[in-house]
This record gives sequence, structure tokens and C-alpha cells, in this order.
Amino acid sequence: MICKRKRSFSFSMMQRIPIALSMCVFCGCLASGLLVKGADSCDLLLKGCVIHKGEGSEPIEGDIAITKGRIVSVGKDLVFNATMIIDCKGLVVAPGFIDLHTHSDDPILQRDTRGNINYLMQGCTTIVTGNCGMGHVAVGKYLDQIDATGAGTNVAHLLPHGSLRAQVMGKEDRPPTAEELSKMQDLAQTAMEDGAFGMATGLIYIPGNFAKTEELIAIAELVAKYNGLYVSHIRGEGRTLLQSVEEAIRIGTEAKLPTHISHFKASGKESWGSLHVAVKMIDQARMEGKKITADQYPYTASSTSLEATLLPSWSRAGGRTELKNRLADPVTAARIRKEVAEELKTSSRIQIASHDARPEWIGKSLDEIATAESMEMVDVVMSVESNGGASVINFGMFEDDVRLAMKLPWVATASDGSSKVASATVPHPRSFGTFPRKIGFYAIAEQVLPLEAAIRSATSLPAEILGLEDRGQIREGLIADIAIFDPNHFRDQANFESPYLPTKGLKHVLINGEFAVYEGVPTGALLGKSIRKKVEPR
Repeated sequence: MICKRKRSFSFSMMQRIPIALSMCVFCGCLASGLLVKGADSCDLLLKGCVIHKGEGSEPIEGDIAITKGRIVSVGKDLVFNATMIIDCKGLVVAPGFIDLHTHSDDPILQRDTRGNINYLMQGCTTIVTGNCGMGHVAVGKYLDQIDATGAGTNVAHLLPHGSLRAQVMGKEDRPPTAEELSKMQDLAQTAMEDGAFGMATGLIYIPGNFAKTEELIAIAELVAKYNGLYVSHIRGEGRTLLQSVEEAIRIGTEAKLPTHISHFKASGKESWGSLHVAVKMIDQARMEGKKITADQYPYTASSTSLEATLLPSWSRAGGRTELKNRLADPVTAARIRKEVAEELKTSSRIQIASHDARPEWIGKSLDEIATAESMEMVDVVMSVESNGGASVINFGMFEDDVRLAMKLPWVATASDGSSKVASATVPHPRSFGTFPRKIGFYAIAEQVLPLEAAIRSATSLPAEILGLEDRGQIREGLIADIAIFDPNHFRDQANFESPYLPTKGLKHVLINGEFAVYEGVPTGALLGKSIRKKVEPR
């Protein structure tokens, strides 16, 4: 396919343009392609790939043919009349990454963030929303909105228990009445029929932390009837880690459904090492036939609100308005201050990620602010909470625990982040770096776990947890959600000082067989769709 006007034309150039009927890259004229007589046709042929199928097997060298959004052939030296060929020599070709835990519920509907670029640039093709009990209760309406406006990645959703409870009974600290529990079960049934993959709880947040175990079992039993999943930000990840894991196992056992623990960790120095015991508890339950999994982000810092990090739960009942009233009352404020001061005695470094009232505090730790303002740390906390609250980063985890968890065969990789664009805030870098950090830094550079295991934790394992049968592996017949990266350069750049830096080494991302990222640049196409669980009531 050489244009008469210019004879010099490299093979690498030819590999990146159509071969059936192609436009000359030099002058724009159409050139007839090199057709192979008798060969099948395909839309896209990935040549010379280092293929990681996603199920944990060692990589193979070969080609992948894609037609109408699905993988039609995987093998060595495939011969197809392809509309487009991509030379993948030296590149890892893996299933697109599936992030089981994001908080992109509202951002995925908004103009500036619906493209989900920060996830695409990590190789993600599917995200899950509704986590930690927060998000959209009207599942069908939410998923319809995604399909109407378009999204950069596919989106699956979990029914958020906290939002469900708040819709039925507000943010009150009490058990539901029989009527209220029935209403929550009815809404849960509707959510499952509309395509939710299960129910997620956030048991450190209000109002989820007011729910007793029996309430959660009663709603989870309804979810189980639709073969759903119970996902939990457990009741405690520090001093009460083991009791909280035990509660999660109990809920799954009594409600008869799989249990998944979000962002598995031991938080706080006094809890370091207890993760080993929690792992043994889960391994024992799995040996007994119980379905229990978890996910993890590969960092030693967590992130949530300062309120949820340090304030006692009783002070948060009723929401921000009631908290503000309590802080304005001298007697109640003194009680809150005393309990916060006790929490601070065992807390790790806590850094402000966003705070509207004092933006100059963003990026600084509580102790740094206290020194600069000649205040006690507890009074910095009281000031922040009296002026709208803040999101924070809590450096409370142990590196050895992080490395322990990521090697477990039942722990998936998940960010706990959200769709973002750069702003004046200084958030956790996990929204931009989770997957290249686990795969590029920990697996390839540090060799904490094999590359094939790290890829499995981001592909077939989360697909298995959700029950997705049509993606998560490189296999004939499956949807062509694919990530392609250079293993020598695939690394995270985002850090706690500069959290918006993009991934290095990502080459291409395909969603439903089309380019969402091409040669390291997002195409801008909104190729993602809602993914709805098939309704299969027991």
C-alpha cells in the first residue's frame, strides 16, 4: 500500500491504519488494501501482543481479533482482513480494569467529569458506584441517566444502604419500625429488579452506623433472593477490626449471600498487625464454604471526612444541621471536644484535603495548622467542624499490612476514589494512580506479587465477584474491554503533594471494542454504558 506520490512508507506506520481501504498518511489519497484471499474479516487486529488473559495464567504472545465490540479470535499469527491493525509488540494487552469501589455516583453524571478520564488513563473500563452506603437509591433512574448522557467508562451500581435508610427514616439513631423496615425491603427489591448488583453499607457513616446487625440481615435477605452481593465498609477498621469482620461474615452467612469487605485494612498504629488475624478469620470462613472477598487500594493512607474520622457517632446523628447545633451549645461542644481529644491521642497524621472556610489549610496536617495558628489540634478540629467540615487524608496504615493484603487471592484492587478534574483541593492520589501503582510499582518494580496475579486482581477477580460473565478476561466471545500498556513505563505519578498527575506508560484503552484512549491520549468518546445485573430471583 504505497502511494505513487511518495515511495517511503514504514511498516510501523502501515500497521496503524486500515488495510482494506486506507487513506495515505502523506497526501490523503485512498489506497487499495492488501487483502488476504479467503481470510475472515475483523474490525481491529492487535498484533504481537504480550497477552495476559486475566485469570492469573502466565502471559502468551499472540494476536487478538475484534469485531462488533467482541473478541472473535485469540492466537498466534492470526490472519484476518482487518479494518485496522495495531502493532502491540512489547506491550501488555490485558482485560480492562474493573474498579469495584468508587464514589463517582454524581460525578459520572456531570459535564466535566462524566468522561471519567482519570480512570480511563489508568486502564479502567468499568467502575462500580453506590459504595459505603452512599449514592442513588432509584437505581433504574440513575442507570438510565448514565445511558442518556453517556459516560467514559461502563458503570455498575450497588444499592446504598445509608441513603436507603435516610430516605425512609431520616438520619435518626434508632431501629426502624416494622413498617419502615418493610419499606426499605420494598425499595431494595425494586433496586435489584432494576439492575443493582447488591447492597453496600457504610457502617461508620450516619445513618448506616445506627443500623443494627439484624436490620442489615433483613434487607440483605431480600438482596439474596436476586443473587445479589453484600458489600460493606465495615463498622470499624481499627480497634474493632476483628469484631467488624465477624459481623460482616455473620450477615452474609445468615442472609445467605456472598460478602465483600471494602478497602480491607487495619487503621491506626495500635491496630497494625491485626490484619493477619482478620485474614485468618476470612480464610477459615472461606474453607467452610462461605463466599467472602475484599478489595484494597495500594496506599498507606485513607481518606474520608474529618467528621467521620474523629467525631463521636452520637454527635453526628441528624446530619450536619444537628451537628452544627451541638457545636454551638457550650456544654455539648465541650463533651465533643473531650472525645475528639481522646481520639487524637492515638491518631496518625491527618491532612486537610478540602475545606472551604480556610482554603490556606488545604494540604497541611492538623499539627502543622495547630503550630502555625498557635492552637491545640483539638481546637483546629472544632474550628473545621464549626465551619462546614473538611475532607481529610489519614496516614494510618502500615506498609507491611498493605503488602500482605495485595497478595491474597481473594483481594481485588479498587481505588475508593472518584471521577475528578484538577482543582484547588489536594485529594488522595488514588483517584489517579491506584491501578498503575498496584501493577506497575508493586508487581513490576517491587515484585511483591507476580504481574499475572496483579492483573487478575483488577480483571477476572472483580468480574467474578460481581458475577459478570461477558468481560474481565481476554477470551473469544467476550466484550472487548481492553487495556494496553508498556510494562517498562506503566507507573503512577500522582502523589500526596501532586494528586492529579496522570499515569505513565498507558498506550490504548478499548471499551466495547472502540478506542477510549489511543496512543496515550483520551479520544473523548463516551463509550461507557450502564451494566445491569440480570434479574434472576431465587
